[in-house]
Amino acid sequence: MIFEKIREIQRVQLSPLDLLPQLDLREKLVDLVLRGVPENVHMSAKKHLVALRKELLETSVEEAQVVVFGGGTGLSNIVGGDSRRENWIKKPFVGLKEIFPQTRSIVCVTDNGGSTGELLKDLPLLAIGDMRHVLLSSIESSNLQKRYTIDSFQAGNIATILAEIFNLRFTQPFTKGTLQFKTIADRISKLPTSLAQYLKYLLEYLFSDRRLIETLKRPQCLGNLLLTAAVYREIDQNILNEQIAKKQELMHVAIFKGINALARVIGACERAVLPCTSTPAQLRVLYTNGVEIVGEHKLSEARRGFPVDSVHVDYCDTIRIYDEVLADIENADILILAPGSLYSSIIPVFKVPGLADAVRNNQKALKVLVSNLWVQAGETDLSIADPERKFHVSDMIRAYEKNIPGGTRGLFNEVLCISLNDIPASVLQSYAVEGKIPIFVDREELFREHYIPIECGVYSKEALVETGVIQHDPDILALAIKGLYNGRSCFLSRPETNTGEKKVLSTRYEPPGGVNILPCQKFFGINEKLKMVQIHCVGEDLKIDAQQLKTDICDILWNHPVIPLHHLNYFDKIYCIDQQHWNRDQQWDNVFSFFDPEDRSIKIRGDQVRVRQKLEIALMIALGESLLGDYAEKKVMNEVEIDHLSLGRVYHLFLKDKDRRRCFLTHQQLTSFLKLARMCGTGDENHYTRLVNKGEGFTPPGLLIGLMYAWYIDNRLASHIEYKMSVLKVNQTDLIPEQLKMASRRRKMVVFFKDVIFRSR
Repeated sequence: MIFEKIREIQRVQLSPLDLLPQLDLREKLVDLVLRGVPENVHMSAKKHLVALRKELLETSVEEAQVVVFGGGTGLSNIVGGDSRRENWIKKPFVGLKEIFPQTRSIVCVTDNGGSTGELLKDLPLLAIGDMRHVLLSSIESSNLQKRYTIDSFQAGNIATILAEIFNLRFTQPFTKGTLQFKTIADRISKLPTSLAQYLKYLLEYLFSDRRLIETLKRPQCLGNLLLTAAVYREIDQNILNEQIAKKQELMHVAIFKGINALARVIGACERAVLPCTSTPAQLRVLYTNGVEIVGEHKLSEARRGFPVDSVHVDYCDTIRIYDEVLADIENADILILAPGSLYSSIIPVFKVPGLADAVRNNQKALKVLVSNLWVQAGETDLSIADPERKFHVSDMIRAYEKNIPGGTRGLFNEVLCISLNDIPASVLQSYAVEGKIPIFVDREELFREHYIPIECGVYSKEALVETGVIQHDPDILALAIKGLYNGRSCFLSRPETNTGEKKVLSTRYEPPGGVNILPCQKFFGINEKLKMVQIHCVGEDLKIDAQQLKTDICDILWNHPVIPLHHLNYFDKIYCIDQQHWNRDQQWDNVFSFFDPEDRSIKIRGDQVRVRQKLEIALMIALGESLLGDYAEKKVMNEVEIDHLSLGRVYHLFLKDKDRRRCFLTHQQLTSFLKLARMCGTGDENHYTRLVNKGEGFTPPGLLIGLMYAWYIDNRLASHIEYKMSVLKVNQTDLIPEQLKMASRRRKMVVFFKDVIFRSR
């Protein structure tokens, strides 16, 4: 038997590729490109593997058309290194752009934080911060050398100066004649003449175009301002921002011309960076507990404690896509979904009608998803499939499948993942101590879903040594893509069969359900409302700067895009009252603000105004209360006694007649809310009661709507309500019927706030 087994083994013919440990051919090719031929391979096999590796590395890919989708840091890093990092200037010419010179980026436009958010306050513009970031990373050494007749060393110097200029941030108003302005102009002068002239022109243009004046007063990133100037110079200065807001087709043309003009002069390839749509848009995220938040910056800040259920994008005009974007996707040889924030990077891009279908229609391209490396708080720290465990790569794909129109079929085949076997255990351990957890690659689940996981060491060892950060190495990742592309004939033997018929694509789409107002229009509306609000101080020693208070309130309201403008229509005054004159009964709560329907005013205890966080809490609660307006005719609390024994109290709420109310809610909506507040009807539609047991307090409807309003906007603003809502996190059981009833009431309350209170923005 032994003899026969040996003879059987000897008859087996092995390919040299069989000697590589990976199971899938794609992984074998990538590993061969990145690591080389294993040392212990037999000489007869080694020469074949060496020859194969040489072929994979040396076959030219300069003509390959590459399109990468994503946003911000993840996209810029794989295209050409993260240009916002200080050490980028040491190696600015890395990544996909160096191996694939025809690399183009399609960028997400839902960012609304930082400098981008400041621009959106004043201009009818889309979010440009990520485009500026990726544009700088897209600078190619060869383009600079050809355009300005210089050598590679000089090209590096140009990249260094551009990084200094484009990444410069300032917190004070940007004005001419200052030392900072002169320093910038001096640095620009060090660039080649034509490049310097163009940038100086943009710098001067910022001060000559009156439409941009307000933006110079805010904290900004100079690169964003220069890109804005490049766009605005394409629109006649006689056309004001108010007119542009109503004619977004002007901005559509200007963005294309402005971005490409700037890209050419700084050395990026033609159409190196374009937005997924030229239409301003904002992110809307629904959590599994029913709460919706609006704004990409809120997603990164939110700590809801629930997984994200779904992601939506609200557009501010007709959705426009550049014909050139669709053409680049159609002609692409490689299509890559870049790593980045799960819900605010890839998904918003493919929410743009037509883009996902354009990718599916291209059935010849290599299509790769580059997986994120680490769990991200607020986005990938909880799995919707199983909130008790950590996030897997399959969870990421499941989120794409759920949120991208038409799902993920035809968008990518290979999933490039980091191999945890390549990361030192000590590094993983130290990361775990800091609460940083890698996204686990569940290979079998990916195979079941017909995706090919490719685990390889694509993280940067250099970044790990220098900064202690594990991130994608742009050069290694580009080599991995090259290996896959040059070896694609081995595994792309036929076009995909599950993509269906090609769809005819349009470049203009009408958003379902109408459009939202532009962020700048909302900011203008907030300011206009606050101009009419009177600020009063009560108390001799209380000194409040009324204008500064309005500025602070404006910032708070702007920071919560979920608040509709019409929520500000129910108060006219704000009173700041010192503690000596504060006569509010605080026996049952520590809420130091309320809405007074007698004079339609918000009243806040003076000490709350001086601290931003306390002011925010006080304002949100009172603003929520104001939506009830003057709904109440009378409120009475009566003692309940039997045989001189006090059993508790009964709270009576008498409503004003419908035609005498000034209330945000209709009569039916008000009735629904009062029932959710556990008020009991009496047969009289204007009379409600609530029994309060002896020694207990209760939250009356007015205060409840204020606390719920603050909690819905940000759960950290109302810890009392957060405590009550924690029942939704508890596993429900039929053994405790009261718990089920309580959880049901909480869910209905959340739905009421989502669908009624915040139904429109």
